[in-house]
Amino acid sequence: MNQAARALVDHFSDHGGRIDLARATFPGVDRWTDLSTGIAPWAYPAVQGAEAAERLPDPADLAALEAAAAAFFGVDAARVVAVPGSDLALRLLGQILGARSSPQRPAVVRPGYSGHESMWGAQGVTTCIADAVAAMAQTHDILVLARPNNPDAVVADRTELRVAASLLAARGGHLIVDEAFADAGAQDSLAGCDWPGLIVLRSFGKFFGLAGLRLGFVIAPCAIGEELRALIGDWPVSGPAVAAGLSAYRDSAWHRAQRARLSDASQRLADLLTHHRLEIVGRTLFFVLIHAVRRNDLFLHLAEAGVLTRPFADTAGWLRIGLPSDDRDWNRLGAALAAWRT
Repeated sequence: MNQAARALVDHFSDHGGRIDLARATFPGVDRWTDLSTGIAPWAYPAVQGAEAAERLPDPADLAALEAAAAAFFGVDAARVVAVPGSDLALRLLGQILGARSSPQRPAVVRPGYSGHESMWGAQGVTTCIADAVAAMAQTHDILVLARPNNPDAVVADRTELRVAASLLAARGGHLIVDEAFADAGAQDSLAGCDWPGLIVLRSFGKFFGLAGLRLGFVIAPCAIGEELRALIGDWPVSGPAVAAGLSAYRDSAWHRAQRARLSDASQRLADLLTHHRLEIVGRTLFFVLIHAVRRNDLFLHLAEAGVLTRPFADTAGWLRIGLPSDDRDWNRLGAALAAWRT
């Protein structure tokens, strides 16, 4: 592959959902099947009246939303803070913790979400692998990771994380665990663990398929929660997001149905990729990560067929593929993979 084509693929490696760039790059594609994100392709049927957007959010409704989310997470509502998306919450936590009087030494698990590094701004960050968290906790003040990890789906060992949290807390440090993809398998969440210094982030949009509402939650010690609330102000979450979240978190029947949909589709996708002799590196119920020797060629081949996936610039060969939403998208992906295989 020539250098220009390689640079083209790299443009899509910053984050998923770059349909705007895909349309500009591949103008011959009439309709896109976007499999470049880890967002569930079936959205919660949130229906709000105009009044949700016409007035300022009621503080009582925001408190009710945090209580409903806390029940869903299995945690004390006093430790839950609603935020306009977990990505913004990461950056705010970086400001809060980075402003402490003593210098903070953050370590970030890689590969992983780029926001875990950028949340620290210009401050130096040490990177490590998931198996090294306990060792890093002995020499650093803050440790950030995702569980399950994005994109390789690694689930860091709970016992090792508990040891790391204890080591960090002994120096006034924090273990920050991003559980953006945990809702589908909530039984293994760390949100309910009352470990000193533990901060957990949860995303609303991925499980409920409503990423555009920009809603997330921080589960943290009360002192951290108070600092966060002071930064985000009196109306941190929009009225439509509050209304949608209240309805969604209380709908246990929909939760069960969504988890079943995700489980079935994830297995179907894994079977399809295996059928076409593609190597699976890891998977969650939201996406499958594959390794392909000719990854860039495969990415371009799929894009030319109208299927957008997610390459990763720092790991040659990795391509993340999300879940198709309906038979038309499944058929399009299957046909593109069959053409690639031949």
